[in-house]
Amino acid sequence: MSDNNSDIGSFLSGFLIGGLVGAAVALLMAPQSGAETREQIRAKGIELRDRTEEELQQLRARAEQTLSEVRAQAEEIQERTQKLVDEARTRVGAAVEEGKEAARKVRAGLKESDAKEAGA
Repeated sequence: MSDNNSDIGSFLSGFLIGGLVGAAVALLMAPQSGAETREQIRAKGIELRDRTEEELQQLRARAEQTLSEVRAQAEEIQERTQKLVDEARTRVGAAVEEGKEAARKVRAGLKESDAKEAGA
């Protein structure tokens, strides 16, 4: 997940720096009056801000979608794990009961053999 955050941060940084460098080069290369240059700077700034906001909204939407998917997967894993735990409890309980029954049979067999030896 941190790799995704790093990629997103790198993308946004590159996006902003590229926009600023492009705007600066365009301003320096175009011969125009100060008023025109200020207006162009303002327009480019607004355009850059709008594009950045759009990118952030898209990133936010993707992050929310990813979070939703991760939560759904976590719930599914939790349900499967609970089923496995319940099955294991049932199997262990059945094995314990079988062990108790086997022990009763062995005790009963020992009592019978002791009774035969005592009577003989």
